[in-house]
Amino acid sequence: MISKKRKILKIIRDGVILIIILVAIRAYMQRDAIDGLAPDLKGSLLSGQEITLAQLQGKPALVHFWATWCGICRFEQDSINDIAKDHQVLSIAMSSGEPSELLAYMRENGLAFPVLPDPNGELSKTYGVRGVPASFIIDQQGQIRFTEVGYTSEWGLRFRLWLATFY
Repeated sequence: MISKKRKILKIIRDGVILIIILVAIRAYMQRDAIDGLAPDLKGSLLSGQEITLAQLQGKPALVHFWATWCGICRFEQDSINDIAKDHQVLSIAMSSGEPSELLAYMRENGLAFPVLPDPNGELSKTYGVRGVPASFIIDQQGQIRFTEVGYTSEWGLRFRLWLATFY
């Protein structure tokens, strides 16, 4: 009987330690990410259309930093593509080559979300992005409400977009 209790306590202890480690890693990855009023993002989308973040105000928006060379970003790209069908999305492709290379990547992978190239990482620096993927949920007033660095599920992002409607 005692050994069974010890096993259960060991499992609980190991679970708590794992959760603490995961929270610490997440905090470290997000240490430079900004909060508060979202800095404006300006530039030309791959489509040639000029865009500013201010154009997306009025409804919650997802600002998503990613890169073609990022393996984790590949796992998320279909989710971002689906979210863009229902919500405002502005994606920033960090250090991912020339616009023609990005267009080819988007075409090859069947992706249609808006992409703002960030060849030198300057736009990413304004948001404190040190690693990709990084997602910022911005409310109707332009305030950053949620920040996620690393893989995030489609439903997690959708839930945060929904929550942002209440701010």
